[in-house]
Amino acid sequence: MLLVLGVVGTAAAAPAYAEPSPAASGGAYRAPVAIAAAGDCTFPSKDVPAKPWALQRVFLDELWGTGEKVPHSGQGVKVAVIDTGVDDSNPQLKGKVIAGPDLLGDAQQKAGQQRPEGGSTTDKVGHGTKVAGIIAAAPRDTSGFVGLAKDATIISIRQNDSEGHGSVSTLIDAINKAVDMGAGVINISQDVRVEIDPSKPADSVPFAEEPDLRRALNRAEAAKVVVVASSGNDGAEGPTYPAFYDTVLAVGASDRNNERATFSQYGDFVDVVAPGVDMLSTVPAGGQCTDNGTSFSAPYVSGLAAVLKGMHGDWTPQQIRTVIEQTAQRTEHGRNKWIGWGVVDPVKAVTYATVPGPSEAPHPDAPTKLDTAPLVAQPLGLAETQADRDRKTGTFVLGVGALLVAGLAGGAIVTRDLGRRRNES
Repeated sequence: MLLVLGVVGTAAAAPAYAEPSPAASGGAYRAPVAIAAAGDCTFPSKDVPAKPWALQRVFLDELWGTGEKVPHSGQGVKVAVIDTGVDDSNPQLKGKVIAGPDLLGDAQQKAGQQRPEGGSTTDKVGHGTKVAGIIAAAPRDTSGFVGLAKDATIISIRQNDSEGHGSVSTLIDAINKAVDMGAGVINISQDVRVEIDPSKPADSVPFAEEPDLRRALNRAEAAKVVVVASSGNDGAEGPTYPAFYDTVLAVGASDRNNERATFSQYGDFVDVVAPGVDMLSTVPAGGQCTDNGTSFSAPYVSGLAAVLKGMHGDWTPQQIRTVIEQTAQRTEHGRNKWIGWGVVDPVKAVTYATVPGPSEAPHPDAPTKLDTAPLVAQPLGLAETQADRDRKTGTFVLGVGALLVAGLAGGAIVTRDLGRRRNES
């Protein structure tokens, strides 16, 4: 069994393996977090005036319910971002970030290492600031980018960095702290991968901290907190944690064609997918940059969850998950292992007409008339064959050739006549 904890992002570097953890079951190896910021992104960056493609597909006025008595913008909802910190000096995040605990600094100090600079509102990597922006960045005249839950508040909990620090234990602590601080939604853009015998069930070989992680997630569920986690960026099939658990909305990445991004981890545990390619978002100190990964698909869904949470404060996390899954865009009636229930549709989710029951789960779409319509064979002679198409192509080519020859011949005659007239004059 191999245990790997990582912040997911396509720019992530391969983790270097640490010594076996004696606490891990079966002598499992624990790999430290290893991520890198987007290649060409510098902090600060410039504002991007264009609206990013992931927002071009959303009618924001319909999403936010402009002019309605109940705002659809996440107002009053706290979203915990468990990540590398959130830099609140970016103008689109200024005044929107609550400083949560710095578990990364606490853990390093406890281990006798130098405490990292700043606290939970310091982000030297940029990852957590991008995640927070996709959720709740405020509108700005100089940029087309805005968060889906533009009026939500971010709780920043610094739990990891790009140097391999961060653990499952601090992730568990972060979930519990987020619940204690009144979060309505928790975003986890990282994953724990456990390599096990493929012939055994995915949850048959738990890692050492698995019971505590499950307990923390159950506590969040009981507190009516919606937990969203990314599926991972290995592009392979297999579960990751905490996305695997039923109480977590597992999010993969989709591309511009509404298909699974090639790097997105897939499997039966994936619930939905959301845009995760060329994702524009806020960076430390100001401006925006693009990045790729399921790290940025998860906050897209967390933003939608915050909007629904603000609209329906009495709904349970399961009801919110059900609506997001039931309204996702899909090409088949049920779910599959590639994109789960489909690509999230924020506007359709906020306009969902039916209040889900307290324990209702999403269900396949009802068959349509097209599904039951019998296939009728075409009568012979009506369908165009390949030979017919070849003959049409040949006729077209011959016709064009004849016109070109005629044009050249006509041009030659005109030239000859003009020459004669010059000689006669």
